[in-house]
Amino acid sequence: MALFDFLRPKDEPATQRERRGIRKLVRNYAGANQGRLFADFIASSFSADSELKTNLPILRDRSRDLARNNEYAKRFLNLIKTNVVGEKGFSIQVRARNNDRTLDAAGNTIIENAFGAWGRMGNCEVSGRMSWLDCQRFAAEGMARDGEVFVKKIRNRNFRDGFTLQFLEPDLVDHNKNGRNESNNNEIRMGVELDSFHRPVAYYVLTDHPNDDFTGKVKPRKHTRVPAREIIHVFMPSRTYQTRGEPFMASAIASLKHLAAWREASVVAARASAAKFGIITTPSGDEFVGDDETQDGVDIISFEPASVAQLPAGHNFEMIDPKHPTSNFSEFETAMLRGIASGLNVAYTALSNDLTGVSYSSIRQGAIEERDHYKMLQSFLVQHFCEPVFRAWLDSALDFGNVPIPLNKYDKFADNAMFRGRGFAWVDPMKEINAAVTAINNGLMSMNDVAANYGRDVEELFAQIASDKEMAERYGLKMAFEPFGMKMPAEPDIDGGDDDGDV
Repeated sequence: MALFDFLRPKDEPATQRERRGIRKLVRNYAGANQGRLFADFIASSFSADSELKTNLPILRDRSRDLARNNEYAKRFLNLIKTNVVGEKGFSIQVRARNNDRTLDAAGNTIIENAFGAWGRMGNCEVSGRMSWLDCQRFAAEGMARDGEVFVKKIRNRNFRDGFTLQFLEPDLVDHNKNGRNESNNNEIRMGVELDSFHRPVAYYVLTDHPNDDFTGKVKPRKHTRVPAREIIHVFMPSRTYQTRGEPFMASAIASLKHLAAWREASVVAARASAAKFGIITTPSGDEFVGDDETQDGVDIISFEPASVAQLPAGHNFEMIDPKHPTSNFSEFETAMLRGIASGLNVAYTALSNDLTGVSYSSIRQGAIEERDHYKMLQSFLVQHFCEPVFRAWLDSALDFGNVPIPLNKYDKFADNAMFRGRGFAWVDPMKEINAAVTAINNGLMSMNDVAANYGRDVEELFAQIASDKEMAERYGLKMAFEPFGMKMPAEPDIDGGDDDGDV
C-alpha cells in the first residue's frame, strides 16, 4: 500500500484511478504541458494544405521582399545558385549501350551534342532570353525564394527540335481556385486539380498576373486548365499530401526582419548620438524663437562645432545622448545570424562573410555539412527538373526527326542519361589530392569517383589528356608528367657513350 492510500476514498471506482494514472503519465511529456509557461505556445493541427492556403501568399511576398531589400537574404539566394548550379551547371552524360553491352559511342555523342545545341540561348526558353544554364539557375533561385517553380513544356515546330520551356510565376497558378471539377469530381486545391490518389491531373493557370497593374486596368480572372503532363512542378514537400511548396526562408523570415529593424534602429541611434542634439525648455513652453524651423513648424537653433551659445534668461538646454548601439552590437548580430543560418541550412561563415576566429578544423566541419546540403539539392534538381526536361526534349527531337536516331530508341538513351552537378574543392587541395591518390592505389576509389567529386566526366578527362599529349607530340614537345601508373626515376640521355655505358 502506498504511503497516502488511506486518504483515498475506499469506494473510488477503478476507472477514476486509471484516469488519474493516465493523466499523470501524460504530464511526463514536458512538451505537452499546458501551464502558464506554455500559454503562448499555440500550435496548429491543420493539414499542410490548410496551413498553406492562408499563409503561402504572405510567406512568398515577404520572401520576395527580403530578396530585394535584405542583404543576407540576397546572399542566401546567391549561395544557392553558386553552390547548387555553379559556373557550368549540370552537365549531361549519356551512357547507352548496344546489345553486346558495348557503349554506343556514336549515338551518345549525337544526343549530347544535340542537347547542348538546344541549350544555347534563344532555343530552350520561350522568350529567347535564357540559356539552359540560365534556366537551371532560375529554377534553383525560384525554388528557394518562392518555394516552388512551374515550368510549362511547349511543343511547337517553330522552336528548335520542336520544344521549349516557359517559366510560370507561382502567382499564375491560382491560389484561390479551390473546390471540385464538376466533370470528373476531382478536387481542386490552390489551383491544382488532384485525383483520388492526390496525384496532379491539371493546373489552373491565370491568363494574366493577378497583381500586374502595369496597364492600370483591372482584368477579369480567367483560367486556362493545363494538363499536368505539360507542367513541371518543382517543390520540396515537407509533409504528406502537400500540394504547393513553401519558401526556403519561411522559418527565418521573422528573424531576418527583426534583425534588419534592429540594425536600422541602431544606425539611426548612432547617427543621432554623433549629431549631439538636444532640446531647449522654458517655463511657459512658448517663449523660444529659433534661428529656423522644420517643415512641421518647430523652431530650431543650430550650433557650430566647438562653439558655445548663450541662451536667453529662463531657457535651459538638455542634451539628448542616445546610448545605443552599445558594445554588445556585434555579439547580438552574430547570435541572430547563427540562428538565421541554421534556419537556412547554410554555414554562418558563408552567410555573414565573417571568418573571425575560424580555424581549419571548424571551417572544414562547417564546409562538409553545408556541402552535403548542396549535394542533396543538386540531386533533387536533377530528378525533378533536369531529367524531366531532357526526357521531354528527347521525345520531341526524335519525334520531329531533328536527331538522326529512330524514335523507337527513345528508352535506350532516355534511361541511360545522367546529369552531374558541380564539384567542390577541398579546404586544403593538397591533402585531398594525396588522399585520392592513396585511395586509388589501394583500390578504394576509381578514377570515375575522383572525377565525379570535382564535377567532371572521367571520359572527358581522359580525352583531354590524350589531346594534350597529341598536341605536344605535334609540336615536338616532351611533357614533364605522365599520368597514371607508377612513376619511375627518369634515365638520362648521355651523348658520346658506348653500348656498355662507359663514357
